[in-house]
Amino acid sequence: MLQLQKLTKRYPTGDLALSDVDLEIPMGQVLALIGPSGAGKSTLIRSINRLVEPTSGAAILDGENLTSLSAGNLRKARRRMGMIFQEYALVERLSVMENVLSGQLGYVGFWRSFLRKFPQSTINEAFRLLERVGLEHMADKRADQLSGGQRQRVGIARALIQDPKLLLVDEPTASLDPKTSRQIMRLICELCDERGLSAIINIHDVALAKMFVPRVIGLKLGKMVFDGGPNDLTPDVLTDIYGEEDWEATIEKVDDEDEETA
Repeated sequence: MLQLQKLTKRYPTGDLALSDVDLEIPMGQVLALIGPSGAGKSTLIRSINRLVEPTSGAAILDGENLTSLSAGNLRKARRRMGMIFQEYALVERLSVMENVLSGQLGYVGFWRSFLRKFPQSTINEAFRLLERVGLEHMADKRADQLSGGQRQRVGIARALIQDPKLLLVDEPTASLDPKTSRQIMRLICELCDERGLSAIINIHDVALAKMFVPRVIGLKLGKMVFDGGPNDLTPDVLTDIYGEEDWEATIEKVDDEDEETA
C-alpha cells in the first residue's frame, strides 16, 4: 500500500507545486492523475521516489517512510518503484536488451553493471518481458532505430524487470498517436493486473483515463480536487479541474471508442 500524507512541494522560487496531498492507494490498484499543465502531476509522481524532494509530508510504501530515508536506503527502496518516462529515457546507442537489463542495475555490483554481466536468470526474464510487450524479435536492435511506441514498450519492460511493487508512470502516451496510445495504456493496465501491481499514471488525455483506469485523481494548482471513478468525471467536474470546454464531446468520444474496442 502507498500512503501520501500532507505531501507538499514548494520550490525555492516560492511556487507551490503540491499542497497537502493526502492519498491512499491499495495494493494492485491503478489510478490516473489528470489536471492542467502545472497542476503538480509530474511533481507528485517524482516526489514519491524523491527525484523531486518534497518540502514536507510523507510518502509511505508498505509501511516504510520514503521521505525520511538516507541516500543508501533510498536506493534500495527505489528497486520497488518502477518508473516509466514520457521521453522513454533509453540509452539510444544500446540495444533493446541492454536497455531492459539496465533496470537491474540497482541489484548488481558496480563492475558487473559496468561490464554488463548479468545472471542468466535475469537475461531469461528480460527475454520473457520482451515477448510479453511484443518486442522479442527486436532484442538486438538499437534503441534509436525504434518507433515511439516500441521505445515505450522497452521502457515498460525495463521498469518491470525490477520486479517492483509500484509503477510510477509519467505521461506514457504524450508523444504517441491515438492508436498507439490506446495500445500502451491497455498494455500497462493488463500488466498491472497480471502482476498485482499498483500504479500511478500521470496522463494528459482525459479520454484515455476514462477508458482504461478505474480510479481518477484530479489535481489543480497542486491540490487534489477530485477522487472518483471514470463515470464520475462529469462535464461539471472536468470544468472545475480544467476550465470551460466542450466536455460532452470528450465523453461521447470515449463511449464511441469503447464500442470500437469491445
